[in-house]
Amino acid sequence: MVTCNSHFYGSAPSLLPISVRKFQSSCEYHSIASLKFTQVLAKEKTKPKVPPIQNELHINLVETQQLHCQLLKNCSDCAYRLTFPALKSYSSNAALYSFLITSYIKNNCPEDAVKIYNHMRKTDAKIDNFIIPSVLKACCVVPSALLGQEVHGFVVKNGFHSDVFVCNALMMMYSEAGNFASACQLFDDIEKRDAVSWSIMLRNYSRHGMLNEALNLVREMHAIGVKPSEIAMISIIHVIAELADMKLGKAIHAYVTRNMSYEKPSVPLSTALIDLYAKCANLAYARRIFDNLSAASIISWTAMIAAYIHCNDLNEGFRLFIKILDEGMFPNDITILSLVKGCGAAGALKLGKLLHAFTLRNGIAMSLNLATAFLDMYGKCSDVRSARSVFNNSTKNKDLMMYSAMISAYAKADCIDEAFDIFAQMTGCGIKPNEITMVSLLSLCAKSGSLEMGKWIHSYLDKQGIKADMVLKTSLVDMYSKCGDIDTACGLFVEANDRDISMWNAMISGFAMHGHGNSALELFAEMEAQGVIPNDITFIAVIHACSHAGLVQEGKRLFCRMVNEFSLVPKIEHYGCMVDLLGRAGSLEEAQELIKDMPMRPNSAVLGSFLAACKVHKNVNLGEWAAKQFLSLEPEKCGYNVLMSNIYAASNRWENVADIRRAMKDAGIHKEPGFSSIEVHGTIHEFVMGDREHPETPKIYEMIAEMREKLEHAGYTPNVSVVLKNIDMKEKESAVNYHSEKLAMAYGLISTGPGIQLRILKNLRICEDCHNATKLVSKIYGREIIVRDRNRFHHFKEGFCSCNEYW
Repeated sequence: MVTCNSHFYGSAPSLLPISVRKFQSSCEYHSIASLKFTQVLAKEKTKPKVPPIQNELHINLVETQQLHCQLLKNCSDCAYRLTFPALKSYSSNAALYSFLITSYIKNNCPEDAVKIYNHMRKTDAKIDNFIIPSVLKACCVVPSALLGQEVHGFVVKNGFHSDVFVCNALMMMYSEAGNFASACQLFDDIEKRDAVSWSIMLRNYSRHGMLNEALNLVREMHAIGVKPSEIAMISIIHVIAELADMKLGKAIHAYVTRNMSYEKPSVPLSTALIDLYAKCANLAYARRIFDNLSAASIISWTAMIAAYIHCNDLNEGFRLFIKILDEGMFPNDITILSLVKGCGAAGALKLGKLLHAFTLRNGIAMSLNLATAFLDMYGKCSDVRSARSVFNNSTKNKDLMMYSAMISAYAKADCIDEAFDIFAQMTGCGIKPNEITMVSLLSLCAKSGSLEMGKWIHSYLDKQGIKADMVLKTSLVDMYSKCGDIDTACGLFVEANDRDISMWNAMISGFAMHGHGNSALELFAEMEAQGVIPNDITFIAVIHACSHAGLVQEGKRLFCRMVNEFSLVPKIEHYGCMVDLLGRAGSLEEAQELIKDMPMRPNSAVLGSFLAACKVHKNVNLGEWAAKQFLSLEPEKCGYNVLMSNIYAASNRWENVADIRRAMKDAGIHKEPGFSSIEVHGTIHEFVMGDREHPETPKIYEMIAEMREKLEHAGYTPNVSVVLKNIDMKEKESAVNYHSEKLAMAYGLISTGPGIQLRILKNLRICEDCHNATKLVSKIYGREIIVRDRNRFHHFKEGFCSCNEYW
């Protein structure tokens, strides 16, 4: 993607880190100031008002320091005692000081350039309007807003504020310091603005997202007859590109063509136009401009590749990349960066690895941005080991973006401990996290059900004064909902004054997960009353809420409203919710008809919901029909095999069960293992059925025996029908005693004090036996137990469950 750099330089050639002129006369100090763009744009090709450079001089840092030392030792007539012959024609110490400041900037030592200015002020050395822009440029690089303000005072005091070059440099300094208001005031005060003045102001508006103001500035330029420079035109194109307005883009293309000095746009201008049309999703126009380039540079190739990546055409982007190599050109790090981002978005791990190998083999500089892009790509492709390798091998100072990318990679892989370790490293280095980092951590807590860690993050946000934007507030609501604390989620929702549709959806989804169907419907009605228009996600959430509460008629009514009143085309997710709604209620034939009438082919989620309903309601015939549909859709998936096997087992058709399990074994298909986890004192403990790997296994099994004894006294009888294996009764009774949720519950009872709430996360649907047992355990031990299974939350308290036996 083509973007403008944040550094625009308004100064004479002698002050730029490109060349140094001899100061033969004062007029040689001035030329049309230029603006510097990023790697994907070529440097400004302005025509200087002075004659061409006769002598260019660049000295390295050591030589610059030697010259500085000689200048300090020889305070008078120093130009005739220097060991640098090329500098002996410099007529004054001021010229040499200016050269030194520029040289330090060129050698990436802006702090030393600032020190020279401070030394000149202390020694009353002559500081003229040619030195000031260089000093201000150093302030931009350091950055130093306080020094910039001091220099501004010096400019006004000495009458340099009438020099447009000085004013342009001041505007740039304030812009880099984030003082947009002062930059605007300077622009307004300039009596005779040049092309650079307008370009800097255009860039300021664009940088602050004030695109309409930038357009008004373009209109003002046109009205007063200011002919934009090439740099200004590129800035204008960049503004239109951010708006992604095709009609306006064509108009600005015509405007640029009319105001060109040449018959064809230059390469930088064409590159900007390619980016404009790419962001307007018009690859045909972008490619036409690219093909018409007489001599495309690597920058142009990179822009065209970025255009394809932006429009999600990774294959064509790689074809161009290969063509670059065939043409004998060598890609730069920006070319690689665009392709890596495309691989991450498309989940193309193999291509991403090839790019990584190509980068390392060919010695392409691994900048921090490129390393972060590779890390992010591996994270999005679920290759967390490679992501961590890139992270560890990054020798440069890691920044916030790299730490955030690593945390996101671990969040996607559900590695909560590793993610928080990286977070601790980041904060230990003094790097303050931003909203994106915190959202990643909150989403990880939501997926793992780690309420304690989620609460800690919430507390951290308050203590660090991190202002929560709407995305972060919504993430907090979502985290508390998914961790079982629906009351806190509701409280945060009520406190938020500026709710957007995402927050409404998160709260409705929270009520749905907890089985509060009526609360979800009331919230939906309140949302409508406040003028918030529901979207397709809203209807998924509210129909899902009806499904878990058995509100069949309300769910049907909402589905009809979505189509007829809000003109939303139902997606497969909406049909899946309706099938689930009807299936749970036992209306299997109606659900089957809905599947048959769907305008698209049902996916595994739709058929899985229907098959699960067939299991619950023990309908073998419809189960077999669904299994056949499932088999034709995804024969390699084990879901339909397991469900159909369970349906047969519930009907004591053990021969059919054996056939399915044999077929699964022959095909190498493995059943997803069931597990349950519980968070105790910030640590998550996982258990599988009959687990004996936990360090406290003896105590856990002692508690299981105690629980079984007390349950029997309370009248509990094991429900062996949930054991879908052809074994004898005693083995079945033994099996149900050691289900993973019971092991997690037992560990929670021995590890926490009386009255402490237990929260258990299960990856599969809770079985009927464990559901009945947990109700009694909550009463016997006086504990509230919250279980989140694959479908919803169950709140057990005083012998009752919030699901009212409907799940």
